[in-house]
Order: sequence, then C-alpha cells, then structure tokens
Amino acid sequence: MAWRSSGRTHAELINNLFNNGVITNQRVRNAMLAVDRSFFSPKNPYDDSPQYIGSSVTISAPHMHAYALEVLSDKLVDGARVLDIGSGSGYLTACMAAMVGDSGKVIGVEHIEDLVKKSVESINKWNENVLSSEKIKIILGDGREGSSENGPYDAIHVGAAAPDIPQAVFLSVGKFIFTISSKLIL
Repeated sequence: MAWRSSGRTHAELINNLFNNGVITNQRVRNAMLAVDRSFFSPKNPYDDSPQYIGSSVTISAPHMHAYALEVLSDKLVDGARVLDIGSGSGYLTACMAAMVGDSGKVIGVEHIEDLVKKSVESINKWNENVLSSEKIKIILGDGREGSSENGPYDAIHVGAAAPDIPQAVFLSVGKFIFTISSKLIL
C-alpha cells in the first residue's frame, strides 16, 4: 500500500507509511519523523514517489527509504558505524544517523559533486550540528571503492543497482542491502 501513503505534511506521510504497514518498527518511524523530507526534496516532498533533485537523479520514494531502514534496523543501533553508498540527497543518510544515536557515525559516499554539495546544505538545514560533530560525513568518491578509512561498518546500504558486489564494499561490512541487476540482496 505504499502508493497510498502520500501526505500533505511530513508527519502525515510517515504515519501513512506506518498505518499502511510499510513501517513496522517504531525506531524506523521515529527516525523518519525526525528527518523532514522537505529539507532534501524541494518539490512534492510528501508524495510517496521518487522526486527529481537535479543532476539527472531522483530521491527515492519514502516507502523505499522505509524498507531499507526496516531491513537494516537490527544493525542501526546506538554506536553503529554505517556506510551509505550513493547517498544522493542525504535523506536516508540523515535517517540512519537518527537511528545510530549520538555515538554512532554514518558515512555517505556520492560520486556526483553537485549532489554532495546539495546534500551537505540539506543536512545542515535539517540539523546544523551533525556534520560539524562528524556524526554524518559526506564524501565525494566512487562508492565501488567503499570507504575503508572510516570502517569497519556494521551495515552498508548501496542506493543504486550494480552488475556485481564490489570487493572493497563486501569486505568491510556486517550486513548490507545491495541491488544486483534488479535483484535485492540482503
């Protein structure tokens, strides 16, 4: 029922995702409520559909972010270290940061320089302290190389499909979500 989860406000969107059974974990619900999509998606932020954010890229639909957080929720705990490859707008990265607590750290890797700049701006609008405290770190780079200098990681999320699992990413993780040639790998 994800397609019926859109809302007029951020809270309505997240509560619709919960009421429609997309979100089942209260920690996921709280994290998504804590990070308003309007900071990350300039147009139609509360529609449960992908939205164009520039650089020929879309921010994923909210139900996709919810599914990713649900799958990784057992690893997104206080103190966890998380890698978000293809961090795009920074929205999911911020939601992960909300779940890993003050002692956790989330590294976002994005290969499009303009998106790195936009995501840093968006994250600062949402919470001006998370970047300066290094709870979130956004890196311009090739996600296929991972970010071993910031690992090891308790969880890795890869936000784009790939023909195979890059070895550098695979070796640095406890649990990951990865799409390989349109197949979801958990």
